[in-house]
Amino acid sequence: MPYAADDLGRPIFFISTMAMHTQNLHQDARASLLITQPDSSGDPLGAARVTLLGATAEVPAAEVRELYLSRYENAKYWQEYSDFAYFRLEVSSVYFIGGFGVMGWVAAEEYSSARPDPLAEAAPEIIRHMNTDHADSLLLIARRFAGEEASEASMTAVDRLGFHLRLKTGDRVHGTRVAFLREVGNKDEARAVLVEMVRAARDFDSH
Repeated sequence: MPYAADDLGRPIFFISTMAMHTQNLHQDARASLLITQPDSSGDPLGAARVTLLGATAEVPAAEVRELYLSRYENAKYWQEYSDFAYFRLEVSSVYFIGGFGVMGWVAAEEYSSARPDPLAEAAPEIIRHMNTDHADSLLLIARRFAGEEASEASMTAVDRLGFHLRLKTGDRVHGTRVAFLREVGNKDEARAVLVEMVRAARDFDSH
């Protein structure tokens, strides 16, 4: 379902009354939205994903139209159709999965007060680059900064504070969280910190 998120992280939908999900919402306002992260490894269970739960209600177009059209410009052609309307999901709980073994509930208050992560747009590129060109470095990082010996390692999620790794040793597949050396604010800072961590891991491995 296409959506736009407002300043509180509440999803905004623009849907028709002819759609089955709209009819369902009129019967029962409770809904959930599953948001998945693109996964280049071919294993969707290893990718980060979050489920937002709450009640959905129709909202005046004037409140959310500009925000929604900033994400989906082509929706402007449907604005005059009387059977279309805007709906907003009031998030009451959040369930996050960062990959294998990394999961948990997030309080609605914490979710709504959180600021957007500065790596949100760059994350897919960072993940793809690390997994494609630096898989061996991820193994070194896992050993040095997480104390994990593994035969395979791949990055599944990244944010301003660190990243999640999916590790495989023999038949065992599990996940771990690795903190950055310091908080980063953009893609270049993330790259610089990752380079530092790889160098530190190589120095550690050589001793």
